[in-house]
Formats: sequence, structure tokens, C-alpha cells
Amino acid sequence: MAPYSSLVNISGLRRIVCVQSFRGIWTSYAARADQKHNLAVQEPRSESSSNETDAEYENSIRSKILNAAIDFVPDLGWSKQAISAGAESVGYPGVIHGMFPNGGADLVQHFYSKCNKDLAHHLKSEALAIKDDSSKMRKPSEVYVKDALETRLRMLIPYKKTWPQAMGLMALPPNVPTALANLLTLVDDICYYTGDRSVDFNWYARRIVVAGIYKATELYMLQDNSTDHYQTWKFLERRIEDAAQLHRALSAAPGPPDLHQAAEAVSAAFVTARNILGLNWNR
Repeated sequence: MAPYSSLVNISGLRRIVCVQSFRGIWTSYAARADQKHNLAVQEPRSESSSNETDAEYENSIRSKILNAAIDFVPDLGWSKQAISAGAESVGYPGVIHGMFPNGGADLVQHFYSKCNKDLAHHLKSEALAIKDDSSKMRKPSEVYVKDALETRLRMLIPYKKTWPQAMGLMALPPNVPTALANLLTLVDDICYYTGDRSVDFNWYARRIVVAGIYKATELYMLQDNSTDHYQTWKFLERRIEDAAQLHRALSAAPGPPDLHQAAEAVSAAFVTARNILGLNWNR
């Protein structure tokens, strides 16, 4: 991987390819987890599904059980008990939770990835609707990001009581790479569908800022008891406005800040992440 200092000097096409590879760094681990946990749900194999491999068949069962287990999370938490209850509700024995060696962390990963996919589908549908209908006005970037983050955070509300448990599970060292990949996949989707096609240091900066806003608002929401989490959405608006003001201030500065060292540090972090996360990812 070329360092950032050389990235800025290469041709436009190659720069775009490099940025696409960076995007793959963030999303590949989550994609690999999707392959493991989120294949389309299928019924038990029949003659017509003879081409399905054993691994695909097992993954479809896992996905079916985890989808059912989510309904039991409000009462049983992110636990093997919820997985057992989900298995029994779709006709499998409760002891099948042994298919999930990471227990509740497997359930959290499945849920987080599912929510990310639902948001990406929503954002893509919005973008296509605007493209197909020229009379529709595109929202300002700040509004678009705010709406996308609110949509994603609202997916957590039915599980708010148990979400601290989920956060604790994903903060355990073995689960951190998956948690990071999921978060960065989320913010990359938001920035991408906002229209960000930058190929400079701002590509990193925007995503890091959005990730910080999401996590801060997520923590705020957990202790917000206002009607419809009104205070949470006001908090989110303030954080986005703060970020926008900072961006405007930096843009108006007499000279560009020296980002060389920061860019090298961030590039090194993403190279390490890519080595851990591994797979290619395309929209």
C-alpha cells in the first residue's frame, strides 16, 4: 500500500481505485461475518437444493435461528438463552445454540450487520429516487447525515434496555475487530450515499467524524428518557452543527493545516485493518 504522500501524486483513476481499496478495508470483515451469519434463509434441503454445500446449508440455519432469536432479546438479553429460544421457535432444539461458539456476541454481530444492511438499502433507495426524479431536491449534506444517523439509531430503540450488554460484549478483545468493521461500514455507507467521492485526507476525516458522532449519540440515547428521544435528536443536531462549523473554520483558514503526519498515521492504521479484515468489498 502506497503511503498517503505518494497517493496524492498518482493519476485520478488510480487514486479512485486506491480509495475503493481503503473502503474495502473497513467493510471486508463485516462482509465476511455476513457470509457466515446472514445468508438468505432457506428451508431444509430437498432434491432441488442438491447443489447447496454443507456450509451454505449450515449458514442458512444459523441465519434463521439468529433472526428468530432477536425477538427474545428484550426479555433474555444478548445471550445463549435468547438463541435457544429462537431456535425452538423455528423448530430446532434449544441445544443447537452450540452452533454459536461466541454466544451472545454472535447474536449482536448478526443484529448489527442486519441493521447496517437495512440502512444501506434505505439510503440507496433514496439516492435512486432522487436520480430518477429530477424534481426532487437533494438534502444538504448535514441534513442527510443527521437523518441517516437518526434512522440507524432508531433501530436500537426496541432493544435499548439490553443494548449496554451488547456494547459490553463487543468491547471484549476477541470481538473488537468485528465491532470496528461494523461501525466503519455504517459510516462509510452514510458518507458514500451522501455523495462523498473525495480521494484525499478528507475521505478519512469525514468518516472518523461521523463515527464519533454516532457513538456519542448512541451513548446519549441510552440515558435519554424524553418523549420519542427528542433530546437525543437535538443532541445529534448539535454535534453535526459543531462538526460543520469546524469544517468551515478550517476551510477558511489562511493556509492548509499540515496533515502529512496525520495522514501517514491514519494510512498505517488502515493498512493494519486491511490485513486483519481481508476480503474485497464492492457496492
